[in-house]
Amino acid sequence: MYTEKNQKNNKEVGCVEVICGSMFSGKTEELMRRMNRAKLAKQSVEIYKHTVDSRYDSHNIVSHDMNQLPSTPVASSTEILLYTNDSDVIGIDEAQFFDNELVNVCNTLANRGVRVIIAGLDMDYMGKPFGPMPSLLAMADEITKLHAICIKCGKLALYTHRIIKDEALFLIGEKESYEPLCRECYKEISNNQK
Repeated sequence: MYTEKNQKNNKEVGCVEVICGSMFSGKTEELMRRMNRAKLAKQSVEIYKHTVDSRYDSHNIVSHDMNQLPSTPVASSTEILLYTNDSDVIGIDEAQFFDNELVNVCNTLANRGVRVIIAGLDMDYMGKPFGPMPSLLAMADEITKLHAICIKCGKLALYTHRIIKDEALFLIGEKESYEPLCRECYKEISNNQK
């Protein structure tokens, strides 16, 4: 666990860990791995996800490999503070769907001594910073950037390319809607679509 002792009052100091990357890079799997390790260490854990994400299940967080863990769906980041008990570790999946208040929520929890683990897309389908993720990355104690594999050339993919015509920022989908691409392939496809 990435906490350290505060020398003045011997209280645990929390932290914020951000797991980011493109779709299909394993962000939810990594969040689940860390949460399971915390459980093995006899730490109390809670997981939250936004209510908008109901791709596989309305309550559980589910990876693309269909692994799952129970979670609490919430419509806004401030609800996390309302539901959170005395947990040692809080997991938040698909953080890009939350409002910008998520940054303050995570700081509040970390300042209470909680280890907060966040997973989310760092860029939207247009290659722009997504939702509260840039601010979360700026204030994180630890950042893990994961990569998928480019389906065009096999290089490391950092972009999520939308393959269907829809300009909505939030479009919940899977392989029928998105594909991971490397910088070169993303740039080539983007230039061809202009």
